[in-house]
Amino acid sequence: MTRTILTYADYAALPDDGRHYELHEGELSVTPAPGTRHQRVKINLFDILLHHVRNRGLGDLFDAPTDCILSDTSVVQPDIVFVDARHVSRVSERGIEGAPSLVVEVLSPSTERTDRGRKLELYAHHGIQHYWVVDPVARTIEGYVLDAGAYRLAGRVSGEQPAALLPFADLLLDPAALWT
Repeated sequence: MTRTILTYADYAALPDDGRHYELHEGELSVTPAPGTRHQRVKINLFDILLHHVRNRGLGDLFDAPTDCILSDTSVVQPDIVFVDARHVSRVSERGIEGAPSLVVEVLSPSTERTDRGRKLELYAHHGIQHYWVVDPVARTIEGYVLDAGAYRLAGRVSGEQPAALLPFADLLLDPAALWT
């Protein structure tokens, strides 16, 4: 059996039917809409990051659905995407064309395996320097940094103590503001 490799053109031709489509190395991925806890945590984190990024002129911040066109066969829509000021030329009308500086995925029961496995590998392969995995159930954020082509855990926000994660070393993330 021959595997069909889909491209950005195939992806762009998909129907606007409310489903969440992505391309992972030419394979179509479809996930259900996220639940309300996922959305609440994403909005809280986005709001904190947006103020930080804008007030300091650090670059651009986007939330889903924003296409990250990593290659002609890999198009993803992370929950939150940051492109630092050095790379804002990667932002086009279509989306982010190339590797953003940071992608954030908020786990849902239907996406946890993909976010911790396939997407982690995909993001590393495409050179995304920072990857955060937000777990609303465990109330943690794991901050990964790309090191020699693979991610290593560089920090964690958990418990009740504020902590910073790269690439925002000067931003203390207060857990009380995230999980409400």
